[in-house]
Amino acid sequence: MSITYDLVVLGGGIGGYSAAIRAAQLGKKVALVERDKLGGTCLHKGCIPSKALLRSAEVYATLKRADEFGVVAGEVSFDFAKAQSRKLAIVEQLHKGLQFLMKKHEIDVYRGEGRVIGPSIFSPRSGSVSVEFDNGEGETLVPSQLVIATGSRPGMLPGLEADGHRIMTSDHALEMEVLPNSIVIVGGGVIGVEWATMLQEFGVQVTIVEAAKKLLPSEDEDVSRELERLFKKRGIRVLTGSKLITDSVEKSESGVRLTVETGKGEETLEAETMLVSVGRIANVEGIGLENTDIRIEKGVIKVNEHMQTTEPHIYAVGDVNGGLMLAHAAGHEGIAAAEHACGKASHPHAVHLIPRCVYTRPEVASVGLTESEATALGHETKTAKFPFKPLGKALVYGENDGFVKVVADKHTNDLLGVFIIGPHATELISEAALAKLLDATPWEVGSSIHPHPTLSEALGEAMLAVDGLSISV
Repeated sequence: MSITYDLVVLGGGIGGYSAAIRAAQLGKKVALVERDKLGGTCLHKGCIPSKALLRSAEVYATLKRADEFGVVAGEVSFDFAKAQSRKLAIVEQLHKGLQFLMKKHEIDVYRGEGRVIGPSIFSPRSGSVSVEFDNGEGETLVPSQLVIATGSRPGMLPGLEADGHRIMTSDHALEMEVLPNSIVIVGGGVIGVEWATMLQEFGVQVTIVEAAKKLLPSEDEDVSRELERLFKKRGIRVLTGSKLITDSVEKSESGVRLTVETGKGEETLEAETMLVSVGRIANVEGIGLENTDIRIEKGVIKVNEHMQTTEPHIYAVGDVNGGLMLAHAAGHEGIAAAEHACGKASHPHAVHLIPRCVYTRPEVASVGLTESEATALGHETKTAKFPFKPLGKALVYGENDGFVKVVADKHTNDLLGVFIIGPHATELISEAALAKLLDATPWEVGSSIHPHPTLSEALGEAMLAVDGLSISV
């Protein structure tokens, strides 16, 4: 037996469920196949649980300096078990919300292992999905259009194997029951620096080892330099330009011992545990792609601007297609794919319009081209930075480190990129993302009246500063 659908989605993360909901909103009969829980990595192993723990770390750090605000709180302690319980409660609440949305939009959800099958008695072309349930039974779904949204998993360095105790991935770290006294984080990208922030505020001794010359290798040089400075000020040891010698890793009852190759020679590090955070790998294996003519390049599914694979009726969205591995990027790609599959004009989702957020302390957020990227593309740039230090709201808030940096084209005045490191940067970046979408110039954004006192004034003043018009610096 087989069941026909207008659209089937393989994978229930944010890219997948966004595609399913949009197609259902457009009147299509939709099914979604998920082998685990709705919400995928973002809800269960990434964005939400990690940000819940980061919020606990932020509250703890604030309470430890409460006397600065005139609040005498006495001795403050931290209960990691309660923080984990709060994390789980948030995840469960959102999971129930997703289940409700599936019912509201009449989307059929199949929990099981889905595999794409080739031409068969069910369909003359590839793209049907065979679903195997836990009880051994199965079902075949035959869609007019298919969206693949199988996500990604943590990467691991060759020669290393995570055991979840001495050597962890971010998946393992989220399930820790007891905090280690010390940790070496291998990888200074987004996930690595977020865990460094969190664990240091929980009282863990943190060392970051990053092979590139800077933290957050893909971000603007000024932002990376400022983050490293503030990390070191807080007691986080940062070893950039340093490479782990993988065969040096030794585990024992008390911890882990490893050697890194730095610019000054080899150095041996010891810690209670090690977190490997070296990127993510697209889940392209075991889902039946060999039964199709879909092209895989460099470990990801090749797609066009509409998220179509080399088989036009099959789309791939989110981490599995190798774009920006961000939840909101996956969500918008899912919507774009669903709209195109339904014959609608897709909404904009170009890479340069997607904001990037890092939930460190201070936060980091950006959109568009870095100064070096813009120069490499032939732009003659003009830039400006506005610090948070003189901003009244930042001083009131008690967090005034960091700045807003704006990159524009010197001749056309086009806004090329915006970079923020400072309090609530991940909230402030949306104004810059909207400016990019509407093709606004720095002068237009700066001329918009920003209320006082707010943190948003930093963005407005930085935009004006590009043309020497800021009244605050």
